[in-house]
Amino acid sequence: MNIKDDSRKVNKGDIFVALKKVNDGHKYVLDAIKNGASKVVVEEGDYEVETIKVKDTHEYLVNFLYDNYYDKIKDLKLIGMTGTNGKTTTCFLIYQALNKLGIKCAYIGTIGFYLDKKIKSLNNTTPDILEIYELLLECVDNDYEFVVMECSSHALDMHRLDKLEFKYGIFSNLTQDHLDYHKSLENYIKAKQKLFDKVTIKTFVNSDDKYKDYFIRDNTVTYGLNGDYKLSDINLKERTFKVNDITYKTNLIGKHNIYNLLVVIALLTELKLDTKVIEELSCPPGRMDIVYFNDNLIVIDYAHTPDAVSKIIDSVKELDFNKIITIIGCGGDRDRFKRPIMSNIACSNSDYVIFTNDNPRYENPNNIISDMLHNLDKFNYEIILNREKAIIKGIQILEKNDILLVLGKGHEDYQIINGVKHHFDDKEVVKKYIKKL
Repeated sequence: MNIKDDSRKVNKGDIFVALKKVNDGHKYVLDAIKNGASKVVVEEGDYEVETIKVKDTHEYLVNFLYDNYYDKIKDLKLIGMTGTNGKTTTCFLIYQALNKLGIKCAYIGTIGFYLDKKIKSLNNTTPDILEIYELLLECVDNDYEFVVMECSSHALDMHRLDKLEFKYGIFSNLTQDHLDYHKSLENYIKAKQKLFDKVTIKTFVNSDDKYKDYFIRDNTVTYGLNGDYKLSDINLKERTFKVNDITYKTNLIGKHNIYNLLVVIALLTELKLDTKVIEELSCPPGRMDIVYFNDNLIVIDYAHTPDAVSKIIDSVKELDFNKIITIIGCGGDRDRFKRPIMSNIACSNSDYVIFTNDNPRYENPNNIISDMLHNLDKFNYEIILNREKAIIKGIQILEKNDILLVLGKGHEDYQIINGVKHHFDDKEVVKKYIKKL
């Protein structure tokens, strides 16, 4: 592609677009010119190369990409999913299912960009529009038919998906998250609704979610206990359930994963494909990622919202284990309102809790913990800010037939402290300590 929004990626003859993001692209126009940009698109300033001055550089970029590249990607069948929880697992399950059925499907989301395997990590759940086009063009070059994509509320609100057309859209659920950005639940809902204005064939909506009516359209089919795809006879211990009187068995743990599989069943049915393939599917990295240790179960999961934490603890309660020990923190410079809610859920539903760092980013870890402890009337916890030490302590206090939940980071292999990214992988820490034992 001959247009770039990162001056470091500019080659001779490229167009550089200065986007007003967190890091204003106008600071790097001279770097882009030095690297060979023949033209720059800006909102302000005059430069020695051809300069196009516009009111909104992002809008210019969206239109440029559409006019020059959309024709090349228009035949891709895009499946977009939004919702607070379940996006990564459900999208990855769809990716697995279609590929197992011999249909080439790519995945774009929290855990990266996947073709037949992981190709690269992504900085955002839903990348910026230029990177999305680059990924979609790569899908076309490799003869992919479907692309399943997590569509975050940030991306929808920031117009990262403008002018893209989705064949199918999915809504999972809506609970409190990202209010630091959206400011109100109403704004959060409006952002997520934008996906459904882009869908041309069919949308799938969780009929059991209290916000379902905001997402139901004329092209909607519902799924849930009373949906068009009706869920019944759930047996969490046997991991079996029925959908429209067809019985399925799964390798996945928990009721929330049955809902994730229900979406896959609904989509495959609408595509007239074999739904029994769902019995072969597994969770993505960092989602209910299980490590066995003696008679114990250690579960690494990305759960970082009140609803997700509640669901994962409820899921393991259904298993035949004794105590539940939970390790949890909250991210810095993010929604402060959810912190005491999450800690209360953890302490109320676990036998013991260790509060620790997640990604403090630029925030003082002690302030994060202080928020988490606000009005907490439970005393079954301790604080170990060093995450590695917290995980080791969690393993050390396991007794026969206990479960240890390590929550919040899942697939992430880093920790951001004082704005610096350090290598850190929960599963790696667990396996390294177990090996030492």
